Amino acid sequence: MSRPARETRNPKVKRARRRLHKRARSAAGTVVRYLRIETIGGMLLLAATVLALLMANTPLSDFYFRLREAQFGLDMFHLKLPLESWAKDGLLTLFFVVAGLELKRELVVGELREPRRALFPVFAAIGGMLTPAAVALAVGWGADGALNAWAIPVATDIAFALAVLAVTASTLPASLRVFLLSLAVVDDLGAILIIAVVYTASLSWTWLLAGIAVLVVYGVLQQLRFKGVYLYVALGVAAWAFIHASGVHATIAGVAVGLLTRVKPDKGEAHTPAETLEHKLQPFSAGVCVPVFAFFAAGVALDGGAIRAFLGDRVAWAVVAGLVVGKTIGVLGGASLAVRLRLARLPEELSWWDLAAVAVLAGCGFTVSLLIAELAFVGDPQAERMKAAVLLGSLLSATVAALLLRRRTKRFVSAA
Repeated sequence: MSRPARETRNPKVKRARRRLHKRARSAAGTVVRYLRIETIGGMLLLAATVLALLMANTPLSDFYFRLREAQFGLDMFHLKLPLESWAKDGLLTLFFVVAGLELKRELVVGELREPRRALFPVFAAIGGMLTPAAVALAVGWGADGALNAWAIPVATDIAFALAVLAVTASTLPASLRVFLLSLAVVDDLGAILIIAVVYTASLSWTWLLAGIAVLVVYGVLQQLRFKGVYLYVALGVAAWAFIHASGVHATIAGVAVGLLTRVKPDKGEAHTPAETLEHKLQPFSAGVCVPVFAFFAAGVALDGGAIRAFLGDRVAWAVVAGLVVGKTIGVLGGASLAVRLRLARLPEELSWWDLAAVAVLAGCGFTVSLLIAELAFVGDPQAERMKAAVLLGSLLSATVAALLLRRRTKRFVSAA
């Protein structure tokens, strides 16, 4: 019994352990730094999607679908869920915490703190939600499922769209990225509100009010400058559990936590709570949450029968049209309306051609569109065709946008 104690006190052992811990921290730090690069997050999302499609269409398909439906958790708060639901209701909530933090930062201390600057992407986002929904309804009108699918193309995938922009348009003005980020965050916030209002099948006011009460406590403590990290984590988890139990989609809790976190620095404060939280969560969101959700959501069977069913499904093509055509028209139309009404102005360093490329890129619905497709067609075989439509529409939008952005980049560099 005494030998391990002597080995623990051995200076050589201590130095070896310190070196091991230092290397582990260094390796972890390197991974985290890479995950903060937007292109890495987009590549992981794409890789997870490809892996899901491969597993769903090979001899591994039985294992993939069993894994997706495997349940674990507690019956309390209705938390015994399939892995797919844990990814959708749990991990994706952290993605929306980051989205809420980004939106609040831009509105309070960022590029959108001036109303005229804020209204430009907000009008573009509103147009980018209304028009795709209208296009999807028009194309699919009268077909089975059309009234369920209208909301699928309203969202923009922040991670994937920013990754495409970073790869293809790194030399274009930074304000183009700010516009896309603001547009995507407002889009996703609108999509979450649609989820809360339209796709809440049953509502427990008791649990919902409990969740709201916890969020109020969280917000008050933020304003009182309370420093207890563990209490904030406990409040966030409690708000998520209560809202999940209420029947409202739990990702609402993530957006609320992001919007309630303080972003304005106090005098002498090096980092605000919002900066600290985003710094911690963003790599995990980009490297784990979104790719894992995509892995469980994007596995669509593409055998001959499934492809024929997709080609003959007018609602699926309505979703594709909403993403590719509706988004482009809506974003450009909304931005143009804001300028014509003199409520906002086009940033001096941007042209309408730049905005047109970003409008096409906004058709990358991906993460949130897949989420809405699952909620809109619960237990319906048509859900798989809607997911395929999201993947196809997002791929087409990303490809066309990449070509347009490359062309704009060449002209921008030659004119510089």
